[in-house]
Amino acid sequence: MKLVIQRVKNASVTIDNELFSSIEQGYLILFGVEKGDTKTQADWLANKVSILRCFSDENGKMNLSIKDVKGEILIVSQFTLCGDIKKGTRPSFDKAMAPNEANEMYEYFISKVREQNIPVKTGVFGAHMDVQLLNDGPVTFVVDAPLFT
Repeated sequence: MKLVIQRVKNASVTIDNELFSSIEQGYLILFGVEKGDTKTQADWLANKVSILRCFSDENGKMNLSIKDVKGEILIVSQFTLCGDIKKGTRPSFDKAMAPNEANEMYEYFISKVREQNIPVKTGVFGAHMDVQLLNDGPVTFVVDAPLFT
């Protein structure tokens, strides 16, 4: 399971030229799920997102969490995060979880983040989306969920 977490001043998802969802200050999270990923990993990532301190305090230090700044989160599914481009010139998506299972995991992750009492908006799983953001910093983190045994 992979996340790309971007600290944003604002972000939005447009589908078929219609604004679907938007947030102000917070995170845009791109979510990718691979075969074998588990709900335990999703739980860990949801908790990590809620406590990650990457907003600046009064001294300019990354010391505040999304909750501290009363931020919002926009979560967008992105199976291309699971693409492999090591061989050839066309990405392989063999590692990506099957769509039905991936959608269940996406919805599960969203529910776990919402349980953290953070306002969450989403894209639409499997839809062609135009994602717009104003990256704040820029501050971007790529997070791979640890393996739990």
